[in-house]
Amino acid sequence: MLLAGRAARPIRKIPKLGWFVADPLVARQIYNDSAHFSIVSEGAAGHWWAQVVGEWVEDLFEGPGHTELRTRVRDLFAAKHTDDLVHRVIGDALQQLTVDLDAGRTVDIAERARVLVGRSVSDLVGMTPADIAAVFELADHGDDPDEPFRILFDHVEELVNLAMGTMASTTLDPVAVARARTLAGKLAISVPAAYERADANTTLGRCRELGLPLQHASGLAILMAVAGTDTLASAMTRMVALLHDSGEQHALLAAPERLPDAVREALRVTSPAYLVGRSVTADVEVAGRQLRAGEHVKILTWSITNAVGDFRVHRDYVAQTRQLWFGGGRHLCLGAQLVHSELTGLLDALTAAGRPFEVVERRYRRKVFIPTYETLRIRLAG
Repeated sequence: MLLAGRAARPIRKIPKLGWFVADPLVARQIYNDSAHFSIVSEGAAGHWWAQVVGEWVEDLFEGPGHTELRTRVRDLFAAKHTDDLVHRVIGDALQQLTVDLDAGRTVDIAERARVLVGRSVSDLVGMTPADIAAVFELADHGDDPDEPFRILFDHVEELVNLAMGTMASTTLDPVAVARARTLAGKLAISVPAAYERADANTTLGRCRELGLPLQHASGLAILMAVAGTDTLASAMTRMVALLHDSGEQHALLAAPERLPDAVREALRVTSPAYLVGRSVTADVEVAGRQLRAGEHVKILTWSITNAVGDFRVHRDYVAQTRQLWFGGGRHLCLGAQLVHSELTGLLDALTAAGRPFEVVERRYRRKVFIPTYETLRIRLAG
């Protein structure tokens, strides 16, 4: 569908599904038009989330609380802070990746990515390994300290996968709502204690300092954790696969200063959030078409960004697409810089030896909402 979606440029209506957008300028126009398009009405992500964590998310997504919260937590997502967070939370794990590769070991990047993301999620929602073990009734994980983080990742992924089948409608059936609330509830079980003790330089700590109610702070932590789980793991593994399959890892090793460009290119080509929904709240004309209130819009992010060309480490910044993989307008992904910091950390670890790697085995992860790998085993070549 995403390949065929290029034929929708700039915008085309598909019966029973709504409007599909495959043009960067039209996509940006919609992202910047909060008078006619909504993220919390039927057909958009906010509507899905309101059913899971409560209708108060409407204010967090589009009301006065949205602008205030983003303004007051913005410094938590500046590059210095996110780089420090990556070093604190997954720095040791990334260093171990370098050691393992340099020692000639075969490493499963897909499995490592799930652990790295699991560690990040646990930090965000205030869960320690002991908390995870207690919540998910792990009898013993002493021989494998990474097991709690794999369990946590799988738990969050199950919640994400409940979004499958929401192309035509974001209204969940009662069984799915009940399961989503159960999963979200388990994820938030450690938030109250973490909310009280968290440092002000963490997301939960800042929420407390801002006077955000515990329920809202818990919901925000869950939202950010879930939104960044599968998408980040997908970007990590697919970035590594792209570097190998395209042969561009050699260009990166020859010009390590292009590492930020490699990260940006990986996000452009993979576009983990490959499709973004909006609902039309008032009649409006877009690119010569009349959109009516109540209709749905699907922005084909992957189709738009891949029209630029194949993955190339030496590709300079493309103003036309300009981070569309993170959305746009007032809903540009709050954690965009954190994603850059984590992917940069992974590439630093992967290229530290200054030698190319080879893929030994790969297998795709099936029946998931965000495309990624079940297994991606690599080792240094030669």
